[in-house]
Amino acid sequence: MRGLSNRPGPDGTGQALKAVITAVAVITALGLFVAACGTGGTGARDEGPAGNDSRAKGTASPSASPTESRETTAQVVELVKADPRVGKAVKRDLHPCVADEYPVDVSYGKLTGGSANDIVVNVMTCGDAVGVASYVYRAKRSGYENVFRAEEPPVYAEIDRGALVVTQQLYGKGDPVEFPSSEEVITYRWSMNRFAEESRTHNDYSSAVGDTDPSEPVPVPTVAPAETLKPTESS
Repeated sequence: MRGLSNRPGPDGTGQALKAVITAVAVITALGLFVAACGTGGTGARDEGPAGNDSRAKGTASPSASPTESRETTAQVVELVKADPRVGKAVKRDLHPCVADEYPVDVSYGKLTGGSANDIVVNVMTCGDAVGVASYVYRAKRSGYENVFRAEEPPVYAEIDRGALVVTQQLYGKGDPVEFPSSEEVITYRWSMNRFAEESRTHNDYSSAVGDTDPSEPVPVPTVAPAETLKPTESS
């Protein structure tokens, strides 16, 4: 899934290089999380607005009608960087990967019951697109208000039939960074001016997948030639 570490397929084919790339990306994301804890970012999940200070001061403003164009990626990036609720480490490392292309996914949809679309922003690492942080912005008259944030990588947020669905991969003791041992999928609904948890699903990954030595050849299953296969005779 985009924004999260890639688990290998059933046969393990072609996963060695991807595991190395993912490991580097996850290490970068986790390092950013640790830095956030030490430089002003809480590393926590906030599910609602925090008062007047949560209003982002960027230049982006909500569209007056659904027919108007949405904010550009540059405007969304400016919104995130101007947001006082975004961790300092996230802001510091949010820079273009290539030219003016930023590692952010932006989704628009109805989440908070307003007349204008809400904005879901996922900040990722360059290269392997591991989710660093997720935010939801609600339209206000003078801009947007941060009403949700999750800064615990790897994390990714999506809009699903009017609900906010946040997926976060979890690491157990001894887990290699490229292979988290589980994930939690949390569904939120807007209620009483904040996001309230509606359901939570925990998925444990198989420890038997992805632990093979990359230097070892991948075994290829053999099938008997067609001519040797005979129908079973009924008695």
